[in-house]
Amino acid sequence: MRGWRRPHLGTEADRATFWTLHRASLAAPALREGLTTASSERSIRHLRILLGTPALALTDTEQPLAWDGEGRHHLGRSARLARLAVERGQTRVVSGADVTCDEGGCPVRVAVVSPLVVDDVIVGTLQAYAPRSTAGLARAADEVAGWVSGQLALAELDASRNRLMEAEVRALRAQISPHFVYNSLGAIASFVRTDPDRARELLLEFADFTRYSFRRHGDYTTLAEELRSIERYLLLEQARFGDRLRVTLRVAPEVLPVTVPFLCVQPLVENAVQHGLGADDGVGHITITAHDRGQDCVIEVEDDGAGEDPERVRRALAGDASLDSVGLGNVDARLRAAFGDEYGLVVETAPGAGTKVVLRVPKFAPGVQA
Repeated sequence: MRGWRRPHLGTEADRATFWTLHRASLAAPALREGLTTASSERSIRHLRILLGTPALALTDTEQPLAWDGEGRHHLGRSARLARLAVERGQTRVVSGADVTCDEGGCPVRVAVVSPLVVDDVIVGTLQAYAPRSTAGLARAADEVAGWVSGQLALAELDASRNRLMEAEVRALRAQISPHFVYNSLGAIASFVRTDPDRARELLLEFADFTRYSFRRHGDYTTLAEELRSIERYLLLEQARFGDRLRVTLRVAPEVLPVTVPFLCVQPLVENAVQHGLGADDGVGHITITAHDRGQDCVIEVEDDGAGEDPERVRRALAGDASLDSVGLGNVDARLRAAFGDEYGLVVETAPGAGTKVVLRVPKFAPGVQA
């Protein structure tokens, strides 16, 4: 029987590379949350081990955020070193009275202070403390600081994207037509004398609709909640248009819990009502369907109205705000940001042929929950 051989683990350089990448991967998740006390405390141990120094500090531009290793009594001086690095704008090796102390056995005799830079702005420093200065330590600290800066830049990008999405949702809220509010209240008022019970029910629906549309928490909701708000909207529009507005709703029960971006279906329905009825006195039929398709939930909103020039729709989806009166481009951009470019809106339309808007959302997506 042939003897068992230990699997080959690669060269020493391969193992060192793997170890470095592994240690960096342990620090990355915290740094992707931005430069805070909490994220610094969670990442600093991994960064110190990565550099192999006795002590390491992370600061913002004014104060220390975290310390790991020996010589913690030096933490108070790290703020001054950070300010010096910010003024100079480059990595500095500091020794002498700015670093040394009287405590016996303290290994801290020199500090390499490297700026952390995001979008050409210094946001903090990485400070590596050691018994002596070497060219290797200075270069390693500078490289690690550059990597940390990259993670912080990604954190800022994530935060910017979230702020943009929040701004887009606020924009959608602002696009809730004042005419819709005025007409809804007018329709409710018309029933006050003739049918007080219905007027009361419609007023409650109006209150629930506005409460949902202007809520301040969460970028996501469930399809069930989005459809409940749409039903309220359609009840109010039917109170206004009467038999002119006909609605067909077909939804598979299994997709009701699916998570969708907040206000991603409602603007499509508003668009369908506007284009489905138009300015004439005809009847408009709106069809809303949602069904299970493998890994995805497919939602379709269709009207049999006047239709639209496909080129105008293309420009609206491309971000032409002057043509995007009901937020189609907004919805398309948020879907792509949340799930990827393959999940953008698909619009089928032509003059005189009505409009059908199709959107897909994955039934499960990492990091997405209502």
